[in-house]
Amino acid sequence: MDHMSIEPLNPNAFKIFNFEVQWYGIFIVLGASLALLWGLKVAKRLKIDQEFLIDGFIWGLILGVIGARLWYVIFEWDSFKHDPLSIIGIIRQGDSFTWKLSGLAIHGGFFAAVIFVILYCRKKKVNVFKVGELVAPGFLVGQTLGRWGNFFNQEAHGGLVPGDTWDAQRAWLKGLKIPDFIVDQMFIKQTSDVAPQIGYYHPTFLYESLWNFIGIIIIILLRKFVKKYWVGDAICFYLVWYSIGRFFIEGLRTDPLVVGGIRVAQATSVVLFTIGIVGFILRRYFKVYPVSFADFKEE
Repeated sequence: MDHMSIEPLNPNAFKIFNFEVQWYGIFIVLGASLALLWGLKVAKRLKIDQEFLIDGFIWGLILGVIGARLWYVIFEWDSFKHDPLSIIGIIRQGDSFTWKLSGLAIHGGFFAAVIFVILYCRKKKVNVFKVGELVAPGFLVGQTLGRWGNFFNQEAHGGLVPGDTWDAQRAWLKGLKIPDFIVDQMFIKQTSDVAPQIGYYHPTFLYESLWNFIGIIIIILLRKFVKKYWVGDAICFYLVWYSIGRFFIEGLRTDPLVVGGIRVAQATSVVLFTIGIVGFILRRYFKVYPVSFADFKEE
């Protein structure tokens, strides 16, 4: 096979006037939209006002993106300190400027959204466990689809897969039953700091997307078949489930945010995993809002 003839997918979906619309943004919007639709369905079951949810979704999404960007900028400050405009995505090209917001960190968006949800629920006097039961699975939906934006950009990938030759590397990926269009995109010809050699790289975006999708299925099954599944348990489940997957997948990636030799995402995952386990145990022990999800009937 002539591996060098493989062309990467175009990260731009289409153009509106002089503005390029990227697949990355499309998948983020698609993920957020599906999360909202699912949230509206569950909100109806839990007797949560839909206007409350939609207003909160809009503000939460905006603040989440800001938080994700700030988290990335903080831990990559050396890349931004000499060009402050690049923090908000304004890139100088000669005498002109372009806009490209590259670099969002999921954990930053998560923390920003959590702070907003707590304050929003307190202000509107809405039970935070009910809202958490909507928001936590929504994160999984958004992340499941959002990672496909990384796929089109050939980013957030892992290191080279096993194999001494390109044929062997391709065969290794094919052995995982990965479709050809994904395998092709994982052949990276443009070398860089995160892809120092030409070859086939781990599709860590796919690993994380599938892990998150499995988490969604588990939540659906728990809600349907487990009587002792309480409203709000999705919060702790998300913290534990996502953190496990992210910790191990992050170890494969070649573009981690690092401080003092420690991968930030892995350290954060350990903290969130611990919070999820301890939070679940304490909630059961003190019986904090012990209301079964099954007690709310579908309309």
